[in-house]
Amino acid sequence: MLFYLSYLTHTEQLAFFRLFGYLSFRAVAAVMTALLIAFLVNPLLIRWLKLKQGKGQPIRSDGPQRHILEKAGTPTMGGILILLPWVGSTLLWANLSNTYVWIVLGVTAGFGLLGFLDDYYKVSKRTSAGISGRMRLLIEFIIAGIATWAIMRAEPPALAGMFALPFLKTALLPLGIGFVLVGAFVIAGAANAVNFTDGLDGLAIMPVMIAAAAFTLIVYLVGNERFAAYLQLPYIFNAGELAVFLSALMGAGLGFLWYNAPPAAIFMGDTGSLPLGAALGAVAVAAKHEIVLAIVGGLFVLETVSVIVQVISFKLTGKRVFRMAPIHHHYEQLGWSEPTIVIRFWIVAVVLALLGLATLKLR
Repeated sequence: MLFYLSYLTHTEQLAFFRLFGYLSFRAVAAVMTALLIAFLVNPLLIRWLKLKQGKGQPIRSDGPQRHILEKAGTPTMGGILILLPWVGSTLLWANLSNTYVWIVLGVTAGFGLLGFLDDYYKVSKRTSAGISGRMRLLIEFIIAGIATWAIMRAEPPALAGMFALPFLKTALLPLGIGFVLVGAFVIAGAANAVNFTDGLDGLAIMPVMIAAAAFTLIVYLVGNERFAAYLQLPYIFNAGELAVFLSALMGAGLGFLWYNAPPAAIFMGDTGSLPLGAALGAVAVAAKHEIVLAIVGGLFVLETVSVIVQVISFKLTGKRVFRMAPIHHHYEQLGWSEPTIVIRFWIVAVVLALLGLATLKLR
């Protein structure tokens, strides 16, 4: 919205508003604005959610036993604390004529609503099981498929339906309409991967912010014709504007982490984890860096794989590979303290993000 003030530069007195046209300035402003909004509204939202939910989020009976004692009564739906500053700051600083911005905002809203309904069902029915898994996956793939189709429509014709391969110079695999399935899988898969990771205080939000920071640089580069040509990346006109969206995510994430740090005053819930993961997936699809997302967000992949391996192993052999899945619970069962697991996983997320960024030059 404030981007349009950059047009008011016809007199010297209004020259200051030229800043509002610079992507770098608006990205930094989006971080600070989202953080400010978070600090203003989050305490009020936490009190309101505590009042409405009473007993808070139902704790899994098959999870670590200490969670039943230590985390009982903590309210959920904390994703609201992320979504309001995130979306609000994006609308304030992004160029709202940019199609990519509206696509990723639509994905965020759609997955956020789905997560909210899932959390609401859990709280109202006093159960740790929400909407059925099959129904949730169906809705996720429908939203993700529509978003991928919209991204294909927004892309230059030469890139529509193309799947980019990292490590190779401008290598593009033509998938045509089949790219919708690939994009839907990436978006829905990222959403559920972050959802699996959200099991300890502060565990999910920091790796999400780390991944968002990495992709802020990526979308800036692919959206800049000169940098894209130098790095031999697909040039995607207008994709750079997604840096404002991701910057707002980082600011909102910091504001949420202030209250989600151990011991958490509120849980993210599906209201937060689903839209956060889906947004990262949508940005990766728009930037033609789907495989790089699997590297940058490798921690989320590891959490998801641990669940898949555990389920397959138990069904086939009756034995468990991990003491408990996802893998962060395995380390809890080994006696690691919660802050130790969280901080070490953050370190892993930083290392993986750096490895993902290294692919920009390894071509």
